[in-house]
Amino acid sequence: MKTLNPSDLGARAFYKYLNSAVAPRPIAFASTVDAAGNVNLSPFSFFNVMGIDPLILVFAPNRRGRDNTHKHTALNLMEVPEVVINMVSYDMVQQMSLSSAEFEKEVNEFEKAGFTMQPSELVKPPRVQESPAQFECRVLEIKEIGTMVLVIAEVLRGHFSESILDENGQIDQTKTDWVARLGGDWYARAHGPALFEVPRPQYGIGVNALPESVRNSKVLTGNDLGQLGSLTAFPTEEEIQIFGETEAMLTLREEARLGCQYLPDVLHAHAQHLLERGQVREALLTLLLGEG
Repeated sequence: MKTLNPSDLGARAFYKYLNSAVAPRPIAFASTVDAAGNVNLSPFSFFNVMGIDPLILVFAPNRRGRDNTHKHTALNLMEVPEVVINMVSYDMVQQMSLSSAEFEKEVNEFEKAGFTMQPSELVKPPRVQESPAQFECRVLEIKEIGTMVLVIAEVLRGHFSESILDENGQIDQTKTDWVARLGGDWYARAHGPALFEVPRPQYGIGVNALPESVRNSKVLTGNDLGQLGSLTAFPTEEEIQIFGETEAMLTLREEARLGCQYLPDVLHAHAQHLLERGQVREALLTLLLGEG
């Protein structure tokens, strides 16, 4: 493993590693205005939701690396502490990228990138009509540490396209097509087969409760062990015995015997297939049969 010290490498050089490793990051497509009413639109990937009550979004239009000056977004927020954070979908990513170019302060990136300005209801900056989710916010605090300009904003109102909602008016993740930032010029698309669900366990027996042979399996992965450890209760000896007498398990034993295969390896491989189908308890029962 390569080990690096930021103090030895320098902040800017280490940043390339940090930016590529802490990824993907959601994008805050921030629209702001200055005191004269000039509109700015810029994307920032140092961004996330940080609070529930109140609803807090945080993003950082850091100072420019070349001359340590403030970006136009930060300057605008210091004059008019309001912002609309528009979320970025795949069908607008190229326009979003264009808006990140270093235009002069008075230039309206909505016009340069071909986006439609939609009036906000509670704040001065306009919304990006093409964005599937838009959040009108007021800035609570701007905190500067070194080159960081951290903006803490409270959500006042949200707007959501019907195209991403289900029949109950909730956001359907399978209908979204969000874009996230990686390092360099790379992006990630959260859509289709890239999406997957991981049920959140309320309680679990833990990986440490599994037999050593299971924990050290040459077949099972860390994800497999995590699924097994999420079970709420360990099978009883009676359950294991009954499961071992099922037709499927008897057939598996016979196939291993006839094929001169090592039974525990066969059981571990079968358990992994069960885990892929979401049959977690059956997978653990299968693994425990190899402990006898």
